[in-house]
Amino acid sequence: MLDEDAYCIDILTQAAAVNAALTSFSREILTRHIHTCVIRDIKAGKEMESTDELMDILKKYMK
Repeated sequence: MLDEDAYCIDILTQAAAVNAALTSFSREILTRHIHTCVIRDIKAGKEMESTDELMDILKKYMK
């Protein structure tokens, strides 16, 4: 779009759509991680390691 000299608002709209899609994808991966890996680790007695890792990744998303 930049090479085609598209209108800036159109480029920003497309960028927002890509960002929303990536956020949705990341949310789905995080949900699956919690439902599988985190639960497995908790059942295995690794609550602290798993929750610490989860909190670290959540901090990156909450900036």
